[in-house]
Amino acid sequence: MTLKRCVSPEAPVAAAAAVSLEKRVEGGGIRLGILDNSKANADHLLQFLLDAAGGSLPISGTVKRRKPAASRPAAAEVVEDLAREADFVLSAMAD
Repeated sequence: MTLKRCVSPEAPVAAAAAVSLEKRVEGGGIRLGILDNSKANADHLLQFLLDAAGGSLPISGTVKRRKPAASRPAAAEVVEDLAREADFVLSAMAD
């Protein structure tokens, strides 16, 4: 039998205060936010996820925002827009 080792590249998760936020989705469907990190093909992956979600969830609208660079955090106003205008937010990375 060969010994196999599994190594996780994940860094330890920093402790954070728990956040409880409840949003009620009205009968018209959810407002879905999309945050594109600006990497190549991220827009294609997010559109694929949006299309798949639309097939199984009642989506009343979408809010799309894009970061200027993958290595930088989203600007505060982008995060605030998404928090105000969307019930849920999808974000993904792709190359």
